Amino acid sequence: MSISRATYLMILLISIVFILIIGKDLFIPLVLACLIWFLVKDIRKTIQRIPFIGKRMPRWLLNLLAVGFLYAVLGGIVSLLSANIEELQDPDNVTKYKENLTSFNALIYDQFGFDIQEMWNDNAAESIDFELIIEEFVNSLSSFLGNVFMIALYLLFLLLEESAFGSKIISISGSKERQKEIRDTLNRIDTSISKYITLKTLVSLMAGGLSFIVFKSVGLDAAIFWAFLISLLNFIPIVGALIGTLIPATMALLQFPDPTQAIIILLTVGTIQMIIGNIIEPKIMGNSLNVSSLVVILALSFWGTIWGITGMVLSVIITVILVILLGQFESTKKVAILLSDKGKLDN
Repeated sequence: MSISRATYLMILLISIVFILIIGKDLFIPLVLACLIWFLVKDIRKTIQRIPFIGKRMPRWLLNLLAVGFLYAVLGGIVSLLSANIEELQDPDNVTKYKENLTSFNALIYDQFGFDIQEMWNDNAAESIDFELIIEEFVNSLSSFLGNVFMIALYLLFLLLEESAFGSKIISISGSKERQKEIRDTLNRIDTSISKYITLKTLVSLMAGGLSFIVFKSVGLDAAIFWAFLISLLNFIPIVGALIGTLIPATMALLQFPDPTQAIIILLTVGTIQMIIGNIIEPKIMGNSLNVSSLVVILALSFWGTIWGITGMVLSVIITVILVILLGQFESTKKVAILLSDKGKLDN
């Protein structure tokens, strides 16, 4: 590769990263809308399998039923989460959390001789403020939900454009061989993303559901909220399961004066995460993603840096699409092989 070509490539990569950073408020809702679009297509295919009526429904009605189902599910989740967040914001609960933290800090000081709160205050700009922490968390959640309108708008246009997508491919591809290549590429992307979303959602809901049983059994406040958080964090590879286990356990330390409940949550939920992550998930999903573990970690760091938590959740999906696209062109096929798991591009 010549120096000039390498320079142009470096400038192009820097420009792409810069655009992704400054345009994240535009791109994130668009990517989320695309993922929901894949879910809508999967639900639509499921409805079409219903005997006698599925095949007879027009596409617009299938889309309407699929979107309505997703809207009902998301609406129910938001309603439950809102009630749980109000429980966390209750002044009596906040006071209780502060008192239990003080008691736990005294226990640690008696046993090990160091003061957690003092160490925090010495190394932080402000002391621990539960009202501020909860408020910031709620504001972050509200900001995420504020993108719902843009996501819905993007989804609407994706569904409207879907019917004309095939004819556009024919118009721009030229020869029938090229048409077949483009269709095969799009089908591989569709299959990989749909399979990943469906199976990952299944195992994430499994982890959240089993964790919810644990939370209810020990009496943890806002059990639905923490179970939902575990399900969501399970979409983040490597670190998601660990964070999803530690946060509810820490919450138990704040809620209960005795650390027994926190230990139960830590051990039980940790065991659930290990079984699902190391046994159930690999058995269900297999090697369908065909992405190197090192590449997954690097993608997690990269997308997490430029798009935050949303980027971490989307990192694997974006990487899968990138590997598939790079593998379709001779000039970039070697890069796709390096990013793949076993050095083979055939799924």
